[in-house]
Amino acid sequence: MYHHQSYQKHGNWYNQYFPGKESKTNYYKEKRSLGTKTIAHWLQNIFFKCIDPLLGENRYWLTVGDAYGFDAQYIESRGSMAMATDLNVDFLTVAREEGIITRYRAENAEQLNFPDENFDYVLCKESYHHFPRPYAALYEMIRVAKEGIVIIEPQDPVTKIPILLWLFNLFKTNPRILNRIWKNRFSYEPVGNFVYKVSEREFEKFAAGLNLPMLAFKRINPNFYFKGAEVLDQKKYSASFIKIKVKKALMDILLKCRLTPGQVLCTVVFKTVPEDSLLQQMKAEGYHFIHIPVNPYAVG
Repeated sequence: MYHHQSYQKHGNWYNQYFPGKESKTNYYKEKRSLGTKTIAHWLQNIFFKCIDPLLGENRYWLTVGDAYGFDAQYIESRGSMAMATDLNVDFLTVAREEGIITRYRAENAEQLNFPDENFDYVLCKESYHHFPRPYAALYEMIRVAKEGIVIIEPQDPVTKIPILLWLFNLFKTNPRILNRIWKNRFSYEPVGNFVYKVSEREFEKFAAGLNLPMLAFKRINPNFYFKGAEVLDQKKYSASFIKIKVKKALMDILLKCRLTPGQVLCTVVFKTVPEDSLLQQMKAEGYHFIHIPVNPYAVG
């Protein structure tokens, strides 16, 4: 089937741009030399800060689709342990040698080779939309997690912007007009997969179907990357940085006023109800919670 071809293309994707070990090693050395003051690093931290309340000692994380190992690196820098995984581990092998990560394995997110509840949390950051069969991966991630999973992905704006939903309902019987208005309705990547965008309702149904107790959502605006952001210093190129910060501030105001849904949705699917102290900390960080009613007909 097509998804097997997509797996193969995904596995070879990074080797097209970094074909040998030397190029991969140089990539990490360049990252290290640039330090943490680049605009790209600042933007990435907007994503990473979403998981800060869940980090701490004696936590064991699995990162899924962690091609370079940077997700696992951030988790371990905050005192937790992490197992980095990706479909192809050519980069992760070098990351281990360079001291970026401590543990890694080659894993297909849609068929994880770990026992049930082997990790406290699972993080899938900016990878879910690449999977040929993301729902299969979602069930696998919740299976191997003890406390919950974290999915950080661009969200589908249609269900959150009334006018888009109105246009969808108005023209749904006329696909030609609808596809012109909603140009990225069906988006595909060169490796063959459909580009999924997530929604709160999608995760509500997932949690209710498995009789899980709670969800936490946080909407963020981190998508201001541009070519060259990896090398531009926040202070040296203050004009570029200030421009991004102004755009982000305006979008955050619109988000706070509920006029826009936010670029990215951070979702935490809990398998057990967290302690009040964690809930309070997450609330202070901008999360809101959805309590899933207990299925009155569930067995066990």
